[in-house]
Amino acid sequence: MSPLINAGASTLLIVDVQARLLPAIHEGPRVLANCIWLVEVARRLEVPVIASEQYPQGLGHTAPELAAVLPADSIRTKIHFSCVADGCFDDVGVIRRPQIVIAGTEAHVCVLQTALDLAALGTQVFVVADAVGSRRAEDRELALARFRQHGIDVVSREMVAFEWLHRAGSDVFREVSREFLRPHPGLPPPSRGKE
Repeated sequence: MSPLINAGASTLLIVDVQARLLPAIHEGPRVLANCIWLVEVARRLEVPVIASEQYPQGLGHTAPELAAVLPADSIRTKIHFSCVADGCFDDVGVIRRPQIVIAGTEAHVCVLQTALDLAALGTQVFVVADAVGSRRAEDRELALARFRQHGIDVVSREMVAFEWLHRAGSDVFREVSREFLRPHPGLPPPSRGKE
């Protein structure tokens, strides 16, 4: 399969962006905003979206701003840290595709274990660096390094969007470009730091 992310071959997975956990996440508002951005772009391009919640009794449910843009019935509750180990992809409501784009928290725990499990199953995994976070910045950086060591692609939200779009000149490109790719007052600017 091509190393590019294909809208027709991928699913977006948002891992554990939960109300009680999010305030403890380093740069949590940025992670949340980028997850919302990815969901909105995915929905515009008809890329399936699923989300997970880790032990919501303790960590709360998905952040309300994110829950508001998620498709109906897209949230899977889990106890295992890995979405794979907990069977989040097993029910008939989940479209299984050969590529998974992952965002969410915590980068070094649930995102990491899910990504490694998916890669072990032969899934092409892309982790969105500017849309993952951990309580400590150092843990996020270690997770990004470990993804790369195991052949998991570390990408930015704009890389995902442009690869899903694949080409310019179409009505959908103009619409997504106007709403999501040009500077927008409600969204953070593209990352400028080292990812």
